[in-house]
Amino acid sequence: QVRLVESGGGSVQAGGSLRLTCTASRYRDTLRCLGWFRQSPGKEREGVAAVFRDDGTTYYSDSVKGRFAISEDMAENTMYLQMNNLKPEDTAMYYCAIRTYCVTATAALGARDYDYWGQGTQVTVST
Repeated sequence: QVRLVESGGGSVQAGGSLRLTCTASRYRDTLRCLGWFRQSPGKEREGVAAVFRDDGTTYYSDSVKGRFAISEDMAENTMYLQMNNLKPEDTAMYYCAIRTYCVTATAALGARDYDYWGQGTQVTVST
């Protein structure tokens, strides 16, 4: 069973930056699509960034495009989410997730078909 653990969340002021890390154990190389999601109280889980390892294609939600960057080093079983110019509306619990493949933005940023999830790390952005 693949296990994912997020870290790096915290509290920052608007305009600040955070880097989230997701560490995988028992990772299988057949799992080619890596994603980051977030969820605020009362809202649905939202896909914010994903990468398809086969060709390096990245996907971002419109709300974070240009501010967030996903990267991975699965040789070290690790993926990252660099978050810059944070806004109060970025406040949420952030989750990493992995699935077999994703060749469209809908698949990459849709939570439904991801196979493995971490427990989340809280990000709070204040004004």
